[in-house]
Amino acid sequence: MNLELSRSTSILRKIFLVLWIAIVVAGVGSYIYSPSTFTAENMAAFMLRFGGVIWLIYFLFSTFRGFTLLPSTPLVLAGTILFPEQPFSVLAVSMIGILLSSTMIYYFSEFLGFDDYFENHKPEMTRKIKQKLEHPLGFLFVAGWAFFPFVPTDLVCYLAGTTRMKFWKFIVAVGVGELILCTLYILFGGSLVKFVR
Repeated sequence: MNLELSRSTSILRKIFLVLWIAIVVAGVGSYIYSPSTFTAENMAAFMLRFGGVIWLIYFLFSTFRGFTLLPSTPLVLAGTILFPEQPFSVLAVSMIGILLSSTMIYYFSEFLGFDDYFENHKPEMTRKIKQKLEHPLGFLFVAGWAFFPFVPTDLVCYLAGTTRMKFWKFIVAVGVGELILCTLYILFGGSLVKFVR
């Protein structure tokens, strides 16, 4: 029975891994092939098509964007375009989406077996990364990574899940870093979008 369950889990992991790789390749490939599609203005225009359920669409995009490894910046800026009079709502929905996405990625990396793979194939590297993430400054590392706009926060989520960083420490660090970054985007992002135009 356990052998069958283990075999089924292994097959399921492989299916999800292939699907995830396909989603990442499609997302990143589309981003590289047609970056203009992923501007804040174009994302806002796309979401406007959904009329009455636009908040739901914005929330779903914010939540599942992390699986594509695409940056959240254009999405947060799209929120400021769509809802210029509701900055706190944009911040709340963006943060809830980011934290849900980060949580799913954290656990998804373990489900896919990234932790087992790296512990078996790169045990020394895994041990060093885990020590750094569990160190008191590990919180600052994750928060800084989440705050820095030119690196995908999703990668540190996969890394934290793979090395089994304490979840509470990880999610609070991501929350702090992203809260600062998203607040800046929402307060000054509209000016940035107008300046770029």
